[in-house]
Amino acid sequence: MHSGRTRLTRVVVIAGGVVLFVIGVLLLPRHLWAALWPFALHGGGQTIPGLILVALGLVAVLAGVGLVTSGLLRPYVGATNARWNSRRPARTVLDHPHATSQLRVVGIGGGTGLSILLRGFKVHPVDLSAIVTVSDDGGSSGRLRRDLDMPPPGDIRACLVALAEAESLMESLFQHRFRASSGDLHGHNLGNLIITGLQEMTGDFQHAIQEASRVLAVRGRVLPSAPRALVLKAVMADGTTVEGETAIVAHCGRIERISVEPPDVQALPEAVEAIQQADVILVGPGSVYTSLLPNLVIPGMAEALGSSRAMKFFICNVMTQPGETDGFDAARHLEVVLEHLPCDNPFHYVVVNLQRPPQEVLQLYAEKGQHLVEPELERIRATGSVPVTGYLLADAHLARHDPAKLARTILERVVAHNRTASLA
Repeated sequence: MHSGRTRLTRVVVIAGGVVLFVIGVLLLPRHLWAALWPFALHGGGQTIPGLILVALGLVAVLAGVGLVTSGLLRPYVGATNARWNSRRPARTVLDHPHATSQLRVVGIGGGTGLSILLRGFKVHPVDLSAIVTVSDDGGSSGRLRRDLDMPPPGDIRACLVALAEAESLMESLFQHRFRASSGDLHGHNLGNLIITGLQEMTGDFQHAIQEASRVLAVRGRVLPSAPRALVLKAVMADGTTVEGETAIVAHCGRIERISVEPPDVQALPEAVEAIQQADVILVGPGSVYTSLLPNLVIPGMAEALGSSRAMKFFICNVMTQPGETDGFDAARHLEVVLEHLPCDNPFHYVVVNLQRPPQEVLQLYAEKGQHLVEPELERIRATGSVPVTGYLLADAHLARHDPAKLARTILERVVAHNRTASLA
């Protein structure tokens, strides 16, 4: 009953303000009325009363809007602070500890991109899970994969470290890479070796990840997308077939299609379950062909993504990648992913960076064959997704996402989306 009276009060205040404003305008002299309302034909002649009523009307309308906004914020910030904070609702709602505490967030990807995303989200009170590719065949991970017939641990380790709340020394240990003077250990990452040792001790790769998570005091879950190592297979534009992630990147040809072997592999059940239970699913940022699609083309993954009722975001890269996405704009990144999915576009939103690094920074990247990804927002809208834009770079001298900016941009959209849905 009380909430009904409160809503009526807000409506009356706004309506009364509109009436006062209109009456005030009607009382103004012709030249003032015409200035306020270009379509005016005639006016009154009482300047002072008219201006007073116009001012009172505007104050009443603004007060009514403030009451409405504070009512929306009351569940998050309480009755005392809601009205004061109504000037910055999205940030206020997000700052409150209960705003996102029930959200189950799943990130899908691999490599540096997923690690950046996780670092931004782990400071927020969300239930966080990472689903990580297991197709890497280069470096330390590739050697361990070939020698021990195990899934590559490198991307898993990077995500564990990104989510770690352990002492910095423990993080440094997991990130340490042996130098050339280390003999057979040369090039190996200590964290990879620890995960490998834990797999031998526990007899299972997933159990090894769980034990490593305990050592690092990981905030969230890290899951491989498949229970075994996968071989990436690419069909190039010239019809040739290239196998293996490292070989695909080195081939430097235009990729038409990506698939994984063995063909009978199934997605990890725990990964599928995480997608089905998620409130928010994030795909990217990361290498489209070697970090994102290796997860999504596994049988069962795309189907779970398409059927999930979660809010889904595709996060576009900041820069193109030589040999993979040369000449791609933001829309093309999305289109390539959609071409590999057996379902309609599942992404409600596409996150796109609008910030441009300094020209000297772009020149340094250009020398390595990397160029800034242009937005192309209209083509994104044409796919059915809504662009979410922002100035998302970490540093003026780097062309990569800032973890905090990226997470906050996404969460603000999530909160606004949920708030709109609850009022519908």
